[in-house]
Amino acid sequence: MNIRAVRFDHPDAVRLNDEVQAEYAERYDDEGDMTPLDASHFDPPRGLYLIAYDETGRPVATGGWRGQERNEEGYEDGDAELKRMFVISEARGRGLARLILAALEDSARAAGRTRMVLETGIKQPEAIALYTSSGYEPVKKFGLYRFDELSRCLGKPLAVPEDAVHQKNHPGVAS
Repeated sequence: MNIRAVRFDHPDAVRLNDEVQAEYAERYDDEGDMTPLDASHFDPPRGLYLIAYDETGRPVATGGWRGQERNEEGYEDGDAELKRMFVISEARGRGLARLILAALEDSARAAGRTRMVLETGIKQPEAIALYTSSGYEPVKKFGLYRFDELSRCLGKPLAVPEDAVHQKNHPGVAS
């Protein structure tokens, strides 16, 4: 598996975004996620967009984060918002979403973001299971769908635990 950083307007990203939007539209019987997104939202250091390619070079999974600050939509200072986490149906069940999620969390942490947040919906139980099993918990609702009863907002602190900082700064010394 080869995971590459690309722009959100890269042809492979556009194709996978169209596919995930079609899935959202089918699951929710609507037009898909209407959250405004721009390629520049994912440009480092304020974001990152990744695509996983299989051994044949086919794009099979995607995801990105964009920086957010406290605003009227309910975001908090230091938030990194996950967007467009998606694995094509033929590649599901192989841990690709977890690989992308871990890489995005590491990138956001390295960029100084303090919390990863996401919005998903109740008609995506596999997404909710992935995030909760990865340490995400319900947070105050935010974003475009914050008033939608089908929406679920989850978050996870990105700060490095104090004991890990101590171990890094003082190797071999127990805390």
